[in-house]
Amino acid sequence: MHALDVLGEPVRRRIVEELARGARPAGALADVLHGEFGISQPATSRHLRVLKEAGVVESAVDAQRRVYSLTPAAVTDVTEWAQRVSLFWTQRLDALETEVARGQTARKNVERNLS
Repeated sequence: MHALDVLGEPVRRRIVEELARGARPAGALADVLHGEFGISQPATSRHLRVLKEAGVVESAVDAQRRVYSLTPAAVTDVTEWAQRVSLFWTQRLDALETEVARGQTARKNVERNLS
């Protein structure tokens, strides 16, 4: 499963946003998600499991708690995908900009000829 497959869910995107700030214990993530989405700790655990199975997050046991962090590979996958999509739109927007400039030049020429 690709990282983007699991990031279509707002709760999971929010988890990733939190983990982008640094590793977090599951309980801290559950508190954030309960406050913002009203979901329970078991629901948070299910979302974390999906993210872990997709390779987006990893976990380590620290004393009595499980601490989650983003995996570099998942961040790289998403970044590379975003760059490919960005290139697609950049090329098209550049072409649009050229056409708009041509249209403005043509309009000025017509206005000059009518004057």
